[in-house]
Amino acid sequence: MGFRSKFENAEKALTFNDVLLLPGWTTLEPSEADIKIRVTTNVELNIPLIASPMDTVTEAEMAIALAREGSMGVLHRNCSAKEEVDMARKVKRAEAVIIRDVITVSPDMTVADLLKMMEEHNIKGFPVVEGDGELQGIVTWRDVRLAESSLKIRDVMTEEVVTGSEDTEIDEAMQILHEHRIEKLPIVDKNNRVQGLITMKDITLKGTFQEAVREEDGRLLCAAAISPFDLPRAKALDKYVDVMVLDVSHFHNKNCFDAAKLVLKEVSADVIVGNIGTYEAAEDIITQLDGVAGLRVGIGSGSICSTSVVTRAGAPTLFATSNVADAVKAYGADIPIIADGGIRNPGDVAVAMAVGASAAMMGNVFAGCRESPGRLVAMEGRYYKEYYGMGSAKARQKRFVQDRYSKPSKSINEGVEGWVPFKGPAKDILDEFTGGLKAAMGYMGAATIPQVWEKAKLALVTENGAKEAAPHDIFRPGPSRTI
Repeated sequence: MGFRSKFENAEKALTFNDVLLLPGWTTLEPSEADIKIRVTTNVELNIPLIASPMDTVTEAEMAIALAREGSMGVLHRNCSAKEEVDMARKVKRAEAVIIRDVITVSPDMTVADLLKMMEEHNIKGFPVVEGDGELQGIVTWRDVRLAESSLKIRDVMTEEVVTGSEDTEIDEAMQILHEHRIEKLPIVDKNNRVQGLITMKDITLKGTFQEAVREEDGRLLCAAAISPFDLPRAKALDKYVDVMVLDVSHFHNKNCFDAAKLVLKEVSADVIVGNIGTYEAAEDIITQLDGVAGLRVGIGSGSICSTSVVTRAGAPTLFATSNVADAVKAYGADIPIIADGGIRNPGDVAVAMAVGASAAMMGNVFAGCRESPGRLVAMEGRYYKEYYGMGSAKARQKRFVQDRYSKPSKSINEGVEGWVPFKGPAKDILDEFTGGLKAAMGYMGAATIPQVWEKAKLALVTENGAKEAAPHDIFRPGPSRTI
C-alpha cells in the first residue's frame, strides 16, 4: 500500500454535528418512551446517563444524587484508595434499608473521640460493641452533646437497646421504631452480635426516590473507576461497588489487557473497560478478555481533552461507537456500549444510541452542578465551578492519576483547565436530557432504546446544514450549551 492510498482509504470520523436523525412514522408520544437499559451485563439504569469519573465531576454527593434519580455517577480515582473506598461506602450507606457495613464503637472510647467520628462519618448514632461484635448498648448525639469529653462511652450510652433479628421485615421494623420512638434498630443474631442496622431515615428515603436504582439489599447502586494496574484498590472497592470502570485513555494495549485479566478474575463487580475507539479494539477485547461487562468508547472528544490536538490521535465518540457496535454485533457479544465524550445536548445522546450505544457518559454536562466537587466562584456577575481534564497539568499533579495519562514516556499534558457556569442541581440536567431523548425517540417512533438501534436513520449534513439545524440569526444573551 502506497502512502497516497492512506488518504483514499481513510475512514470518515464523523461526530455529532455531522449528522441528523431522520424522522420516521410514529404512533408514539414522547412520554411513552421507555429509556431503561442495561449499562453492563447485570446492571440496569432507569436513565441511561452516567457522570464521568473526574475529580471535578463525580464524588459521593454526585453519585448519590444520580442514583436516586435512576442514573449513575462513576467515582473518580484521583485520590488514595482509602478515600475512594470511603466515597463508595458513603454511597452505599446513603439510604440502605438494612446497613450491613455497620460502623460501631467501643465502650472504652471517649466522648471526644466519638464526636470526631460523628463529624467524620456524618452519623449521629452508633451501636456499642465488645469482643466479637456483641451489642452492649447504643450511643447517640443526644447522649453526648452535653457530656464531658473525657467520659467513656459506657458511662453515657443507653444500655437497654431495642433490637431486631434477621427475620425482621421492613414493615415490622417501622412499627418497632415508631412504637419505641427510636431512630435506629440494630439487627442481631442469636448471640446478640450486630449483623446490621435499620434506620427510620433510610426507610423514609426509600419511599421518597421511587426511580432510584438499588441492589437487592436496598442500597443505591455504586460505580467506581480504577486503574487496571491497581489490583489492591480493586479488591478494596469490590465490597462496596456494583460496577468498576477500568479507567485508561487508550485501553487497546497489551499491558492493559494483561492487567485487566487479573482484575476480572479477582473482583465480583461488573467490569467496564475502556476507553477504546476501533472495531479491532472491541474485537480483541471480545476474543481475549473473559468477563467484560461493558465497553467505554471514544478517545479525544471531551471538551477539556486535548489528546487529539497534541497527538492527532483519537476516535470521535460517534465514529468509535458505530465501529465498536459493529464488532459487538458481529461476534454476538452481549456487552453494552457506553458512549463517552463530546456529548453536549440531549440529541447527541439519541444519535449515539442510533449507532449502538446503550448509555452516554458525560463530564462537562454534569460539571458545575450543585453536587459536583469544588466551590462556587463569582466572575463577572455569574457563578462558576472549576473543570479540568484528567490529563491536564492540574490533575497530573496528583500521583493517583499518573498511569492514565502520565507514564514516564508521557511528558506532555493531554487536557486543559477552565471553568463552567453553575448549573444548579443535577436533577435539572437529568430532566432536560431525558426529556430531549424521549422527544427524539418520538420522532423516530422508537419506544425503547433497542428499537432506536433498529429504527434510527441518519443523514449527513454539511457545515451550513449544521448551522441551520441550530438556533440562528437571533440574539441570545448569556452562555448556552446548544450553540
